[in-house]
Amino acid sequence: MAADDVDTLDSVLDKYIPPDELAFVKRMLYGKELRKLHLPEKALQIAQERNFELQGYAFDAKREDVRLPRIVRVGAIQNHIIAPTTSSISEQRDSLHKRICDIAEVAALCGVNILCMQEAWHMPFAFCTREKFPWCQFAEPAEDGPTTKLMQELALKYNMVIISPMLERDETHGDVLANSAVVISNLGKVLGKSRKNHIPRCGDFNESTYYMEGDTGHRVFQTQFGKVAVNICYGRHHPQNWMMYGINGAEIVFNPSATVDTLSEPIWPIEARNAAIANSYFTVAINRVGTEYFQNEFTSGDGKPAHRSFGHFYGSSYVAGPDGTRTPSLSRTQDGLLVAEMDLNLNRQVADSWGFRMTQRLDLYAKELADAVKSDYKPPVVKDQ
Repeated sequence: MAADDVDTLDSVLDKYIPPDELAFVKRMLYGKELRKLHLPEKALQIAQERNFELQGYAFDAKREDVRLPRIVRVGAIQNHIIAPTTSSISEQRDSLHKRICDIAEVAALCGVNILCMQEAWHMPFAFCTREKFPWCQFAEPAEDGPTTKLMQELALKYNMVIISPMLERDETHGDVLANSAVVISNLGKVLGKSRKNHIPRCGDFNESTYYMEGDTGHRVFQTQFGKVAVNICYGRHHPQNWMMYGINGAEIVFNPSATVDTLSEPIWPIEARNAAIANSYFTVAINRVGTEYFQNEFTSGDGKPAHRSFGHFYGSSYVAGPDGTRTPSLSRTQDGLLVAEMDLNLNRQVADSWGFRMTQRLDLYAKELADAVKSDYKPPVVKDQ
């Protein structure tokens, strides 16, 4: 069986590891076993009819005397593109709009309060072809473009916060492009946007031909359902990036991504989980699915022959908690909606237990980083004479 055909790591473990040992293996991989959510039968039926996976898990916290539980349901959507990349821009975008609306309806049935899609969900991931035309036509104003307007309608209809990662056209500042995520309140209001802080320049993924590093810093959005932040794709490789969202008070950090099996799959299950542990918040890692083919060949400059796709986007979306527990992944090959119920009180409970923030030494890091960025900096290496 080809790697692209493997549905999940769990399916392999279930097939080959004896039941008595399987529980131990999964505890090492995922932490303690999470409670499965009882999702509505209607939602399960519609998901089957519309051909996408639906899973649900719960992160429970201890009952407190002085605070009520803060229960939030989060939804993460991963999906293929629908229309081929040779179709018109409108046809490609509209087909994805319809697909997300279909899945969002099921998310609403499951009681989701905050919904997030994959990176640049309204288009194929064309950035690394280095072709500007026709792909730049997908770019839209973040505040009032057609994709944002549609998401505003859904947010208001379902009383749901929506995080919509997109290719932004900043018409106010010279029509430049940005890789952004729009945060829309459950009342349908655009709260703001967060731009991608770190831009990859490796292999096929040299995205600086389209846009540069974002200028929005580490914004946190106070919503009715908690404080959320968006760490877009490549930013997950930078621990300091995750850390700053935590310093600014984020309770849930979403990581909408687009990454392929030959590049990042071994580290994908680790990074968002590590960030949740180190920063005492929940993380939601979302990756698109499938292989997207383009008409013209392109090269990556790393010795690979010319090719028409980046590889297999392996899905595998998951949610991780501050105590190191995480859900199983969605499929590597199918569209899916992952629903995670979380008690945000768990963040403080874990922070109190481990004391990471209290022992963090930001003062020490600040001083040494201020020195490290100077041109005459010399690392304090003590040499053996």
